[in-house]
Amino acid sequence: MMACATALTLGSCAGKLDLYSHSAMSPEAVTADDIPALRLGMYNNMQNDPGVHNFILFDLLGGDLQTGANSSPINLINSTLSPLNSIVSRGWNGYYSSLYQVNNVLSICLAQPESAVRNLTMGEAYYFRALNYYNLITRWGDVPLLAENTLEKPFRAPKGEVWAFIESNLIEAAKYLSTSKSYYYVSADAVKALQARVYLAQGKKDEAVAAAQSLINSGKYGLDSFEKIFRKQGNTEVIFAFENLSEESSINISDLFYSYAHPNKGQGNYRITNETVNLFASNDKRREMTIVNIAGTDCVNKYPSGQTGRDPVIISRIAEMYLIAAEALGLNEGLSYLNKVRQQRGLAAVTPGSEAEFLNAILRERQLEFLGENFRYYDLIRTGNAVSTLGILPYQVLLPIPGSELQRNTNLTPNPGY
Repeated sequence: MMACATALTLGSCAGKLDLYSHSAMSPEAVTADDIPALRLGMYNNMQNDPGVHNFILFDLLGGDLQTGANSSPINLINSTLSPLNSIVSRGWNGYYSSLYQVNNVLSICLAQPESAVRNLTMGEAYYFRALNYYNLITRWGDVPLLAENTLEKPFRAPKGEVWAFIESNLIEAAKYLSTSKSYYYVSADAVKALQARVYLAQGKKDEAVAAAQSLINSGKYGLDSFEKIFRKQGNTEVIFAFENLSEESSINISDLFYSYAHPNKGQGNYRITNETVNLFASNDKRREMTIVNIAGTDCVNKYPSGQTGRDPVIISRIAEMYLIAAEALGLNEGLSYLNKVRQQRGLAAVTPGSEAEFLNAILRERQLEFLGENFRYYDLIRTGNAVSTLGILPYQVLLPIPGSELQRNTNLTPNPGY
């Protein structure tokens, strides 16, 4: 949200799970009057602590991007999947740093009397804790599970416990949240969207369908044009996004995608492969908003601000719910959801002949729909297609634990293969 907000800071672990800030205000000194500032600070940490690359990490690892004309996706994947890679360590440190703030907010709110802002902030905090742990488990598998901040050096918790913790936090979040004043604030619908994603990732198809369909059938959302979604126009598509108002924000995705030859300039670190460009049919309405050719280089076009870096960062939107419902229902009942997305994007209906063909059609549609939105790598992981599709080694279905964290906390164990 507001990266420039001057909110009350209650400490940061700075990427270390066992350190507290030496310059922070004691949580015991906080009063109910401080909750609005706490709330803005929590949004700020959630938006900025993980770093810009972690909002597109699953694209960097998903095979659709490369660093230059003479490079290849597998080179980008291999260079990223290293215990010494700064993107990996920034993500680990950033998620736990923002988790530290979220846990502080929850502990403070629980000690305050009931009020509308206190309850709203608690609901948002439970949602953010679930979102953080979703990001952690989908990257590293077993991870330290911190229901409250601690000075102890934690061990990694089994994935089953982490998934259960995510689900329980979303249930708690739903108790406190309803509608929000805009999709730049967490709502009960944002909770439901994350629940659908979490259920699908675990193979809980009935629960995923129920969550996704509740949003599809609510009448509040509808598939909308890419121009509205990615040019900050009023739309019926977005469920929750970070507003990303400040030019100093660390979520400047556009700068990584646009080349310097673009009018808005950019570093142009990552370009779309020719193979991925060719997947978009000429009549696909997503093509123009997804891809722009700049002086012969095909760049991701969803984030248009260039070096100013003030594009919203979408966390959930209704197209994902359609494709979750399709995948979870299977070919016979889910095909209509897939084809509704295709029809809205200007494409003809498909008629897969088997469940395997149907899943491949969904994965292809998700690849086209969500390019640059942080889905592809984990889509291939959770469906068992990553090794064959990307050419990675079996152990690379998990990220490495950062080497610096293994040194700081001897209770952590590395992921196999690294």
